[in-house]
Amino acid sequence: MELFEVEVTCPDKESARAIAKACLKARLVACANILPKVESLFCWQGQIDSETETLLRMKTPARSFDEVCHHIAAHHPYDLPAVVALPVQAMGPGVADWVASETQAVSGCD
Repeated sequence: MELFEVEVTCPDKESARAIAKACLKARLVACANILPKVESLFCWQGQIDSETETLLRMKTPARSFDEVCHHIAAHHPYDLPAVVALPVQAMGPGVADWVASETQAVSGCD
């Protein structure tokens, strides 16, 4: 199974947590990592800008990427959330199987 690590920056931990919980409840991702206080530098409207943001990382099967993007857009406060999917080349023993089982479960996750 092809796996992605999906990353998106958020303005704060609360919005990152809301996105992560929505994706977990829908069984689109197996886990989420929230990394607060990431400094982001970017060009926006012709100016170099910087913000302190929170980075959200989630592990998901590649087949779920479009639906994860939909959930991010539905719960994200930015007009244009910067969603990036990185292919996972390798995982520790059993981790890929765990991601697969968590994202194939029929019951929701509370």
